[in-house]
Amino acid sequence: MDAKPVIELVGLEVCFGERTILKNLEGKFSGRAIGLLGPNGAGKSTLINTLMGFYPPAKGTARVFGHDIRTGIRSVRRLIGYMPENESFIAGMSAVEFIRFMAELAGLPPEAALERAHEALFYVGLGEARYRKLEEYSLGMKQLVKLAQAIAHGPQLLFLDEPTNGLDPPARQRMIRLIRDVRERGNLHLILCSHLLRDVEECCEEVLILKEGRIVQYSNLEEERRANRRFLELEIEGDGEAFAAAAKDLGCECALSAGRRLKTVLADGVEVRDLYRTAAQCGARIRRLSHKRDSLEDIFLKAMSNGNGGS
Repeated sequence: MDAKPVIELVGLEVCFGERTILKNLEGKFSGRAIGLLGPNGAGKSTLINTLMGFYPPAKGTARVFGHDIRTGIRSVRRLIGYMPENESFIAGMSAVEFIRFMAELAGLPPEAALERAHEALFYVGLGEARYRKLEEYSLGMKQLVKLAQAIAHGPQLLFLDEPTNGLDPPARQRMIRLIRDVRERGNLHLILCSHLLRDVEECCEEVLILKEGRIVQYSNLEEERRANRRFLELEIEGDGEAFAAAAKDLGCECALSAGRRLKTVLADGVEVRDLYRTAAQCGARIRRLSHKRDSLEDIFLKAMSNGNGGS
């Protein structure tokens, strides 16, 4: 029997007044780490808040691990953790008090909640500062507290909304390492909402792109990366046309520009060393070779240029 998808969208529509924000979203998503991308106003935060039960669907529904958000939102909330973009702390609380309180709200008994609060703070590197008031924390420390409270109760699905927002480079790298480590622990799934493509590319295996309230792209980044390793850009010295013709005879797709630059997609069974050998046979020389990069940027820009697309 097939496992239930992590998230299933079934004709989901969400409206604010007369304005439709999410438009007939359809799909089943089971990725371990999914990046949620889209321009401002695309509906990313609305989708997350709808899955958590804060916005009621106008049409259709969604399911989280098989639990319908219309009829089983309490079951859904027991399974999820949420790291919000904005601060939502309670004045006067220490970090450990705050996380204990949030873990109790998630359903843990007081003693277990306190134990988990300590564990979560040590895990994110704030064990020594856990009794300090949250008002005394730096921005980077506050981001780590938000992550700690999201994982303290042991969720199965973690929503991360702009987790590196406002962080300097060292703090950002620390957060990225933690997210990747969280992803690898247990059976936890995560959805990372960010406007930074680099964050998604470093943390996620799949990407869901929204535009104007519609799904315009869903891609497996690992498959894209494997494809990119077959896509090469070469700088040729010598007879570039003869080399391009010989590469085509090997089954490669080639495009030669200005006689010196060649873009090629390697055929199955053809390796880079075969290109060097072919170049030598044709009296040409490969001066520079690079793999295609910025695959996620390519995917995102293509999705944005394709109109509304469909679900």
